[in-house]
Amino acid sequence: MTELTQGIRPENHEDEQSLSMWRTFDRAEWSRLRFNTPLSLSRSDIEMLHGVSDPLSLDEVAHIYLPLSRLLNIQFRAARALDTVEDTFLGRPPRKVPFIVGVAGSVAAGKSTFARVLQAVLSRWPEHPNVDLVTTDGWLYPTRVLQERGLMRRKGFPESYDMKGMLSFLAAVKAGAETVTAPVYSHVLYDQVPDRVQTLHRPDILIFEGLNVLQLSQGASLLASDFFDFSIYLDADKDDIESWYINRFQVLKNSAFRDPESYFHSYCKLTDEEARTMARKIWREINLPNLEENIVPTRERARVVLHKGTDHRVDEIRLRRV
Repeated sequence: MTELTQGIRPENHEDEQSLSMWRTFDRAEWSRLRFNTPLSLSRSDIEMLHGVSDPLSLDEVAHIYLPLSRLLNIQFRAARALDTVEDTFLGRPPRKVPFIVGVAGSVAAGKSTFARVLQAVLSRWPEHPNVDLVTTDGWLYPTRVLQERGLMRRKGFPESYDMKGMLSFLAAVKAGAETVTAPVYSHVLYDQVPDRVQTLHRPDILIFEGLNVLQLSQGASLLASDFFDFSIYLDADKDDIESWYINRFQVLKNSAFRDPESYFHSYCKLTDEEARTMARKIWREINLPNLEENIVPTRERARVVLHKGTDHRVDEIRLRRV
């Protein structure tokens, strides 16, 4: 029995789950797969990592993130071993190839918080201390370009991204380039930051997070997911995500939107009721159609699907068999 399969209950092959392409775990079953993985984050770490409206607890880290980090560490070591075998076969010196983890899901599903916490947990494993996090927001076309193309209300949809630039970045990372740069996006400016880049120096692991990381590109010969070693989809009921989006909008109205530099500065003058109405309108006219048309259809392509309940806690985990 391998380390990965220890603790997984024997399956009854007459059970419906045995015929599925997924193994499904409830919270308690998944938590047991942590085994002796230590909790390396403190309460103060959690305070620094969680988003403006994404509740997070040490309990969630212990029961959900630690088993996932153990699984990723096993996958990482296996990938490194396979790379070594291939280098030996080709008669070339060993190379350090970054292990890329894609994180997908809806707006307001908690991807950013999830990715930051996962980065913190993984960077504490001795095998891969250098863990970088990059978001796909940097490859959104600049506001000027979106306005010229009439795409401002399609921001976040597939056509609003520089896919060629994003794929070139991933190809360079996977090729083991010594230095790779990614564009930087500002949620305050709601735009790329001119003349600023994020520089990566051949990380052990790259977490690549965004709405579109698992999407298919019509007519493209390459997909972002072609470069992934592992992929995760954050899932939740649509009504819950809408509620989280509206709540986040309210929080931002009273905080980040007050910054005079904010693209959404005018929204800080809305009443609470006006803000709820505006947020619901944006969600239903832009984010919900994008979720239904372009994001949810990618869910089945992920290696792991984490479903969150109304309280933001993960209540079901699905692991692909193949």
